[in-house]
Amino acid sequence: MITDLQLQNNVLAQLKWWPRVDAAHIGVSAKDGIVALTGQVSHYAEKSAAEESTKGVYGVKGLANDIVVEPMGTQGRSDLDIASAAVNALKWHFEVPEDKIKVIVKNGWVSLEGTVDWAFQKHAAAECVRYLMGVVSLTNAIVIKPSATWTDVTTEIENAFRRHADLDARRITVTTKGSEVSLSGSVSSWSERDQAVAAAWAAPGVSAVHVDLAVMT
Repeated sequence: MITDLQLQNNVLAQLKWWPRVDAAHIGVSAKDGIVALTGQVSHYAEKSAAEESTKGVYGVKGLANDIVVEPMGTQGRSDLDIASAAVNALKWHFEVPEDKIKVIVKNGWVSLEGTVDWAFQKHAAAECVRYLMGVVSLTNAIVIKPSATWTDVTTEIENAFRRHADLDARRITVTTKGSEVSLSGSVSSWSERDQAVAAAWAAPGVSAVHVDLAVMT
């Protein structure tokens, strides 16, 4: 059983190891497996990188990312500049459907709205915007409305879990209601949890994935 102090030290070590993060500006605390990140960084992408790095550490059951983004050297980038850059980035990304996404920017806070067929398209839209200079925060409010025909998704997802080397399908229960999927049970790490969610989203016709997976370490 890993202690909170060990978990805190492991997360700090991981952040120092991660080249996309300046760990000197990030504070870490842990209690009962829940990790809190604090501090200040100059770009939203670094805040996201710190979160992804932390989620990969063994023993992390939950995460609160309270890192503050304070852009430096971006005084010349107005909300209009950021919105224009975001629209252009979406236009040039081959996984983002053309003319499906609306960009709203206020004080560096970017919101994405619209509808797409697949979860990977929603994810791609966020990825090409989060790295733009001047972005302070990102809200991905894109709605998934699949055009694919609904099939026996429960069986397909369960089979996908069995094929996945990093998933223990025996500990995950898949249920469906219409086009919505629910995952319950337990996983051994936050990384395994993310893999299970990604596999569920890959099934055709899925409009939502509800996750009730406990991280057991």
